[in-house]
Amino acid sequence: MVNSKYKIISKIIAGVLISVLGVEIAFSAALTGMSDTMSSAKVSTASNHSFQFTTPTGIGAGSTTIIAFPSEFEIPTGFTFADVDINVGGPYNASATLAAAPSGATWGVARTSSTTLTITNGSGAVAPASTVYIRLGTNAISQSTGSFQVINATTTGSKSIGIAGNMSDNGTTTVNIINNDTVQISAVVLQALTFSISSNAIAFGNLDSGSAKYASSTNESGDTVDTVAHTLSVSTNATAGYSITVQGQTLTSQQNANDTISAIGAIPATSSAGTEQFGIYATKSGGVNGTITAPYVTASSFGYNGTATTSALFASGSTPTNTETYSLHYLANIAILTEAGTYSANLVYVGTANF
Repeated sequence: MVNSKYKIISKIIAGVLISVLGVEIAFSAALTGMSDTMSSAKVSTASNHSFQFTTPTGIGAGSTTIIAFPSEFEIPTGFTFADVDINVGGPYNASATLAAAPSGATWGVARTSSTTLTITNGSGAVAPASTVYIRLGTNAISQSTGSFQVINATTTGSKSIGIAGNMSDNGTTTVNIINNDTVQISAVVLQALTFSISSNAIAFGNLDSGSAKYASSTNESGDTVDTVAHTLSVSTNATAGYSITVQGQTLTSQQNANDTISAIGAIPATSSAGTEQFGIYATKSGGVNGTITAPYVTASSFGYNGTATTSALFASGSTPTNTETYSLHYLANIAILTEAGTYSANLVYVGTANF
């Protein structure tokens, strides 16, 4: 009974002394919501780290926060505060100013060993229940972009990373190191090219030196007014687009191969009745960025610079495209002394994809 009384009296006295002296007893708490997102989980590989935790008690001014990696990890010797970002309250909000040592509101960051990083708070305390974000590596972008990353453990498996120091709270978070964190994915996009000619037979009909004729795919006698003879259509998923070429001799007599209707050539010209002329021009619709090549690009001015043995670039596109349609106009004029005969030309149009 006596001993019990002494114990009660001792507790009362201790309580009074604590109250009189104003002594506060602080108890550490466990950090909550801890995580570490790594840029690589591969063994012995450089990796960024993005730590997140909530400190129930807060971080006092001048307190240290020590991030301790297991012995198999390595913080490179060149690692400095420039490779670190610290944010309180949000991953990209109000980044703390960092330096090699604390000064005023500036936090100090120092590599204190090959596996530990010591962060010393400046003059501003972190309030209780605050969430702290710490980025290590090239993902640190606040004051400058980080240059160094932490080297992962040399063996696989779960590894515990501690966060402590003389701050009030502490905890650990676990990461898992594996042999290979990369999944190689393959796929094939098949090459595609469509090319079509709306009609393979067009006609001028009878030619007369007194007036121009225009080829038609629907009128065997040709037309006396400028008209679309037929169309070329192309589409492709080729990286560098496509090209269309034309090759073939001008209108040539089937009775005498030396008798021809002169092609206009590489310099476009308008119709001139009474002068030998064979030429083409085109317009484009649809698609992305296809362009018609001179001398075929000027409306109402005709040209032709292909031959029986050489092709001429007619049109091209520089990127993948859905269907682009070229409408072709053909002109024929003759002179009074143009040789009689049945004239024809076989023009070969080729669409080529540039994969």
